[in-house]
Amino acid sequence: MLKFILPLILFIVLAVFLALGLNLNPREIPSPLINKSAPAFSAPKLQTPAEKLSQTDLKGQVWLFNVWASWCASCRLEHPILNQLAQQKAAIIVGLNYKDEPQAALGWLAQLGNPYDVSIMDQDGRIGIDWGVYGVPETFVIDKQGVVRYKHTGPVTPEDVQQVFLPLIATLQAEH
Repeated sequence: MLKFILPLILFIVLAVFLALGLNLNPREIPSPLINKSAPAFSAPKLQTPAEKLSQTDLKGQVWLFNVWASWCASCRLEHPILNQLAQQKAAIIVGLNYKDEPQAALGWLAQLGNPYDVSIMDQDGRIGIDWGVYGVPETFVIDKQGVVRYKHTGPVTPEDVQQVFLPLIATLQAEH
């Protein structure tokens, strides 16, 4: 009798773990950066590679850090939404052109519009590694003190902008 009960108990335990796992949202990947200082970077600007941008250049401002690439199909889906968000001028939008060819990226922005106040290049992916990027697109919200307050994995939707990004940005802009 015991040899039948033990496998049954093991099966029930595994079924419970499977059911719990299936209810998780894969877009809600926790980031160890939340409520910590944004990782340091200094990278050439996409449009003016002789100039560099670092996170310290953005201190005192609320900014979005959007990881994108011209080869990314999901980035193409979110791009019109970022263009609309940029028109609202709620926060500075910094693009991290991830593992991409500069000419391809520039062509992509020329064709689809450029929502970024500035875009920097990360051709070798090192900045992405420091930021814990799992894939593109990903978008971070950084406060005036340079602290990461939110991470969004996957393409940004209009609902995300209205329900998450704009309210959070407004709150962070109001802080001293």
